[in-house]
Amino acid sequence: MTKKGMFSLTAILLMFLTACSGQSTTTSTTTAPNASPASTQAANATPSSVEKKLPRVAFVYIGVPGDGGWTYEHDQGRLMLEKELGIKATTVENIPEGPDAERVFEELAQKNDIIFGTSFGYMDPMYNVAQKHPKVTFLHATGYKTLPNLGTYMGREYQSAYLVGMAAGKMTKNNHLGYVGAFPIPEVIYTINAFTLGAQSVNPDIDVSVVWSNTWFDPATEKQAAISLLDKGVDVLAAYQDSPASIQAAAERKVWGIGNDSDMGRFAPETYISNPKWNWGPYYVQTVKSVMDGTWKSSAYFGSMKEGITDIAPLGKNVPVDVKVLVEKKKQDILNGTFDVFQGPIVDQDGKTRFEQGKKMTDEEILGTTWFVKGIKGVIPK
Repeated sequence: MTKKGMFSLTAILLMFLTACSGQSTTTSTTTAPNASPASTQAANATPSSVEKKLPRVAFVYIGVPGDGGWTYEHDQGRLMLEKELGIKATTVENIPEGPDAERVFEELAQKNDIIFGTSFGYMDPMYNVAQKHPKVTFLHATGYKTLPNLGTYMGREYQSAYLVGMAAGKMTKNNHLGYVGAFPIPEVIYTINAFTLGAQSVNPDIDVSVVWSNTWFDPATEKQAAISLLDKGVDVLAAYQDSPASIQAAAERKVWGIGNDSDMGRFAPETYISNPKWNWGPYYVQTVKSVMDGTWKSSAYFGSMKEGITDIAPLGKNVPVDVKVLVEKKKQDILNGTFDVFQGPIVDQDGKTRFEQGKKMTDEEILGTTWFVKGIKGVIPK
């Protein structure tokens, strides 16, 4: 299990997490520019203009862009950054969460101005290195520790999960849905809750069975977890991992599948519904621009669907038109602010009312979620 999976739920209340990660051991790809920030001019600078410097930027990935999910979408954001700002970034791949990550961040801090770490388990390594390099800007995906030179960033993926849950609730025939969770951390828990609430909003008889893979990218393990749910008779299967293994297992049984992170429709085109999808590019561009113009300040960014950081992938070709229309209408409600996913009444799986009618969960309450909503079958390991 990665370091990310070993955090206790009670120790990570009020935090930004993420999820998404993998388990691998090799390093690296793109080479960093040799020029110092003071010697590199922006491509559009002219002799008469104020000279602008291009910062040296690095990305650390838990997996590889070829995962088709989490790392792939971060890498697409990196490509957008390079295209728009003329920066050639360094990328280091397959860095496990733990001591080796701290070594990598320390090495990158010697020759870069901005460093993005794209997995929750990088939090302590980044925090330790950032303290020693106050002139380097560090950005950590999904964590909760900040410093004057270390910020965090995350998106409201639960909004997308609710919409996909609505589609699942309309597509099921037997009202039994399955969900392969990655690690029992708040980010995954509140996403499963949102998925369930979305399904129940169109079909109150829904239940959702949850099993844990304790992986971010391990296709063999994730497929076995999926099969355990398929054997129970679920007729819609969702998953919160970087690989398409679960939806591929579902397709083999001719069961509807829902992926994660990136458009996974190509892996199971006949039985694919949709999935939450990330779009990191605009955040990366704006963040680097703010560092360049001196306006960047450390913060805990929690972007919404309206800001474009999260969305849903196009619904599959075999999803009925009326379902697509229903989902699109609710999406517009989220975008214009007339609908909030986590607004009471919300009851947990033990029958306790967590939030009364009309009461909205705060960001801190969402990010500290350690309980399942009513209708979920499964336990959250302590």
